[in-house]
Order: sequence, then structure tokens, then C-alpha cells
Amino acid sequence: METLVHLADGFATSLSLLNITVIVLGVTAGLFIGAMPGLGSVNGVAILLPITFLVPPTSAMIFLAAVYYGAMYGGAISSILLGIPGASTAVATTFDGRPMAQQGKAGLALIAAATASFVGGTISVILFTLLAEPLADFALAFGPAEEFALVVLAFTTFVGLGGDDVLKTLAMILLGLVLSTVGLDLISGQPRLIFFDMPGFYSGISFLVLAIGVYGLGEVLWTIEETRGAPKVTNARIGFRDLIEGFRALRRTWKLMTFSSVLGFFVGLLPAAGATPAALMAYGLAKTGSKTPEKFGKGAIEGVVAPETANNAASTGSLLPMLTLGIPGSPTTALLLGGMVIWGLSPGPMLFIEQPDFVWGLISSLYTANVFAVIVNIALIPLFVYALRMPFAALSGVVILLCIVGGFAPNQKMHDVWLIVAFGLAGYGLRKMDYPLAPLVLALVLGPLLEKAFRQALISSQGDLATFVERPISGALMGASALLFLLPAIRPLWRRGVEALKAAQ
Repeated sequence: METLVHLADGFATSLSLLNITVIVLGVTAGLFIGAMPGLGSVNGVAILLPITFLVPPTSAMIFLAAVYYGAMYGGAISSILLGIPGASTAVATTFDGRPMAQQGKAGLALIAAATASFVGGTISVILFTLLAEPLADFALAFGPAEEFALVVLAFTTFVGLGGDDVLKTLAMILLGLVLSTVGLDLISGQPRLIFFDMPGFYSGISFLVLAIGVYGLGEVLWTIEETRGAPKVTNARIGFRDLIEGFRALRRTWKLMTFSSVLGFFVGLLPAAGATPAALMAYGLAKTGSKTPEKFGKGAIEGVVAPETANNAASTGSLLPMLTLGIPGSPTTALLLGGMVIWGLSPGPMLFIEQPDFVWGLISSLYTANVFAVIVNIALIPLFVYALRMPFAALSGVVILLCIVGGFAPNQKMHDVWLIVAFGLAGYGLRKMDYPLAPLVLALVLGPLLEKAFRQALISSQGDLATFVERPISGALMGASALLFLLPAIRPLWRRGVEALKAAQ
């Protein structure tokens, strides 16, 4: 009951005219920022942070949280329409969202992404409200060994992303892990894999550069070959009837959305985890548990729903350790934490006691931001779909321009642009040889997290590998990882056994 009273007081704050205005502006700005390749929630919050000093601290935090929410919604737009994941959180959405757009179902994919994001955001905010204090204590139990086991679990959930050819999938995962080690060593600072002694490799290979290259430029090259240079227009449309049919199609995914929301929230709760592992794990588990896993990667609506639900739920979960422990759960919440310190607020358990108006105003604003984000997103879907009606000759030019600008903008280095070209050609070649590209990109995203947690755990245990299975949480996660890893081999044996049993009867 006390929680409901605090929440009601929070709504009195978040529903003021000023805060409603900043929420609408925040989610709209975040939507377009998330849709732009090369930007994303981190860059959006960083860019807009200075203007928040024009409003009170509570309104400033509500505005940045709304930008964060809007960017998580917007990340699906470029993934679906262009096949370019503008941020790591939207990688998994590309796997089935882009094929749906190519089949003329861009409107349905965008509706599915918006609805799933809304469901994920709503469920996670409710969990946030009810479970804030006990879950904060649970997050403290996660050390390097548990973080390593969690990332390993994320890897094993998408071992099957390459289809039936598990060896090719594993080869691409290993290649991605090798690329993730390029740069300076985490512990010693020594340079590693500096190809041709080029200074640009000292800062490593950015996920964005690889993703834009293989999914953006590589996709353009592949499509040009498939169409033989002939003009091509995507048969994309959206109307009121399409909206109704889209919502009907989503009704059968409510169990998946609920599961992905809970999974995303708990993964986002963990320090240094964030929305990317949550989205990848949700996609992998959705495919593993599907009765028709062969449809994934070819335009399955479940392949859009699962990651979009999970990444929005995780974005809310990552706010919890920031507020209750002062530990940012993601790069974006690290920026939000910095903003709170600048405004004179001290994140931690005492924040709920000393600044209840701020805390509950922020929590209630997440409900409001979620509602406005889905309204703005669905209202703009016809505009986004209309862009697909232009001939491919014109659209490909726009995609290539966005690839170059999106790759150059974050670090402003021509080295990244040349890497995009190289990865685009490599991605085109790998696709022609039927190598899955998703595991390559995902391994580059999760590789640094895996290495950091692994080495920290070994240092703290003085090199004892048993530390990964001795602790209850890490041991359970490693056991689940082993089971999922062996699942592709167990399934055929299980089916043969069942068939043999039926034949014997």
C-alpha cells in the first residue's frame, strides 16, 4: 500500500505540464536518434545532456529517461527498414525484421516492434516498482564469475542462429571473438593484433563499424546482385486494416512477450550487462523453444517480438542498480548517473528516503514515457514505410550514405570508413558461401564483456578455474549453458528415440 501511495505522489509530479512536455519531446527526439545508424541512446543522452540544465533536476532526469526510452523504440526502425542496426541492442531485431520488410511486411514488423517494446517497458516498470529493494540486493551477488557465466549463457542461446550448420556458426563466433581482442590488452595495456601496424586498430574494432559493414553495405551489394541492377520497389504499405491485422497476429505471441520481458528485466538489472545480452538471449531462447525454429531468420514475427520486448525491459532494469546502488547497469545509465551527480543528487539506498519526490517522479514518468513512445512510434509508421516505396536504386544510395556517415560520426576517423568497406565486401562474400553473419557480430559485441569478466574472475581466484562452477549462481548458469550447447546434438537423438519407440509399439 505504501508503494501505491508513493507512486500516486510520483504521478502528481510526472503529469505536470512541464514534465508532460519534456516527456513528449524526449521520446520523439529519442525515436529519431535511435533510428539513425551511428547514434543510439548513449550518443543521444550525451548530446542532449547539456540542455537539461534549463529545467529542474527532476524534469531533467525525466527528459533524459524519455530520450532513453524513445531511442530503444527507434533502434528497431533502421534495423527493419534498412537492415542496419544502429546500436548493439537492435542487432537481433535485424535477423527477422529485415526479411519481413523485404517481403512487404515492413508495417507489420514495425507494429510488432512498437507493441513488443510497449509490453516490455510496461511489465518491467511494474516489476521495477514492486521489487526495487530486494532485486538491488540480488544484483550485489553478481561478481565477475557470475557475469562470465551469464555471457557464456548468452552465447549458447544463439549457437543455433546459423541454421543447421553448427560448425559454420561456431567458426563465425570464434572469428568474432578474435576481432574483439584487437586493440590494447585490458590488463597489461600491450597492443594486440594491430594489423599492418595501422594506428587505427589501437582503439579496437567498433561493433558499429562491423555491423554497418556486413549488414548495411553487404546487404546493398547482395541485393544489387540479386536484382541484376533492375529497378526494385519494396511492396510496403500500411493502413488501418493493416494495423488491426498486425495486432491480431501479435495476440499469439503474448506468452513470448511476457517471458522476454521478465528475462530482459533481470538481465538488465545486472551491473555491466545491459540490453544487448538480454535481446540476444531472448532471441536465442525464442528460437530454441519454437515449434518452427526453421522460420527464424526468414521473417518470423517472433524474431522481432522477443528481442524488442527484452531490450526495452532491460533498459528499465538497468536503471534500478543506478538508483539503489549507484552502479550503472549500462553505458547510457552511466551518463544518467553522471547527470544526477552534477545536479547534486547522491544515488544509493538513501536516495529513496532523502529524495522521494525525485525517485517516484522518475519511476512514474517511465509509465508515461512508455505510453507516449508507443503512440508517437505507431503514428509515424506510415512515414517510415513510405520511405521503402522509393526505387532501390535511390534507396541504396541513401543506405550507402548513411553507412558512411554513421561509421564516421562517432569517432570521426577515416579508418572506420575503410573498415566498413572491407567488412561490407567480406560480409557479401561470407553470405555467398552461406556463412551466418549474426554470430560474427554478436561475438564482437559480447567478446569484451566475456574477456573482462573471465580475467577478473581468474585474478580474484588466483587462477582457479573452479571459481566458475563453485559459486551457486555461476554454477547454475554454466550448467544451463552446457545443456543449451548440447541441445542441437540431443534433439536428433531424442527424435530418433521417440520414432523408434513408436515403431516398436
